[in-house]
Amino acid sequence: MVPGFEDFTVPETVHLDRPHEGIPRVLNSFSQVERAAGELAAGHGPVAVDTERASGFRYGQRAFLVQLRREGTGTILIDPEAVGSLAVVNEALKGVEWVLHAATQDLPCLRDLDMWPDKLFDTELGGRLAGLARVGLAAETEELLGFTLSKEHSAVDWSKRPLPESWLTYAALDVEVLVQLRWAVEDLLREQGKLDWALEEFESIRSADQPVPRKDPWRRTSGITKVRNRRQLTALRNLWSAREELAKNRDVSPGRLLPDSALVAAAITMPRTVPQLLKTPGFHGRAASREAPRWLTALQEARREEELVPFNIASDALPPVKAWETKRPAAATRLKVFKPAIADLAAEHTMPTENMLVPEHLRRLAWDPPAAATPAAVGQTLTELGARSWQVDLAAPVLAELLGQQHPGS
Repeated sequence: MVPGFEDFTVPETVHLDRPHEGIPRVLNSFSQVERAAGELAAGHGPVAVDTERASGFRYGQRAFLVQLRREGTGTILIDPEAVGSLAVVNEALKGVEWVLHAATQDLPCLRDLDMWPDKLFDTELGGRLAGLARVGLAAETEELLGFTLSKEHSAVDWSKRPLPESWLTYAALDVEVLVQLRWAVEDLLREQGKLDWALEEFESIRSADQPVPRKDPWRRTSGITKVRNRRQLTALRNLWSAREELAKNRDVSPGRLLPDSALVAAAITMPRTVPQLLKTPGFHGRAASREAPRWLTALQEARREEELVPFNIASDALPPVKAWETKRPAAATRLKVFKPAIADLAAEHTMPTENMLVPEHLRRLAWDPPAAATPAAVGQTLTELGARSWQVDLAAPVLAELLGQQHPGS
């Protein structure tokens, strides 16, 4: 032991509480962003990208802060509400790999800002494939790099202006070590022989088509199963639509106006007057009373409606698994055999079962398997469903063998 250092201990982790180069100012004009784009273009290596949204506070899922960091450039913070399109930044990053953590959360709002990567590396998904027990940004950073990050501002209202210094510190730190984390995740994947699998997954996310807007989104109202007849269901649709319109006009999360439970309660009881409405569970506060005519009009129109909404709509969705025993017993049997086999395969390769094969793909294969119980036939079915080639290579032989055992001679 070195004299004078008897009480000195090396910490297991280092807590990052301030960006290495200080907190960057938030860019809020096109000229500032244009200059930053030039700096990004002059940088080198991958670019770390992150966004902050105001989920639960504002309407929709748009970004209220965009963070970027590239070697030779430093960290850049942009206020997209003030600037609008970030096409100039996108152009500066042509051909550059973007590093994101849980990319599917950030890419939709980046697309709305005219930003989309030519190459992608997702450190969260990479961590899943590598079998990390915890894949949050702070958890991965601590395990692989030895840095700890604070996460206390992850769910705040990022539409607030000006943004507090502590929030900007948090936002800047989210990209501070993201590229460093990217290399650590790659090393882990390479050691496990999974890097090619991960790259295929990343490209699948990057090249995916935009999702088709959901038909009748109001049918996802929490508690809708309590509604017992089509008149009430029509009332629920009207109330949901009225809330959606008001939320969009006010730029506020719909749930902050009225919770789903209030819509369901009103649809069931169908109050006719303001006092009756305000006695309905969930209809309290200024939004409920001030907008009472809006809610009562929605209910009144439901009473008058001659074409009531149906309970069910045409869909290619599979029936709930619990109904398979009655609707298609053979499919239920196949699924019961398939699921543990895929779980075992995932465990063998140290990854979550849902990453080994998307559960929906497995269910559809069990529901409607190919006529031939061969790896090629099963693989073709999985490919048509959207499985990646590495998943097909691993899962198709296992599932084909099980399918053949159920139907000998096929």
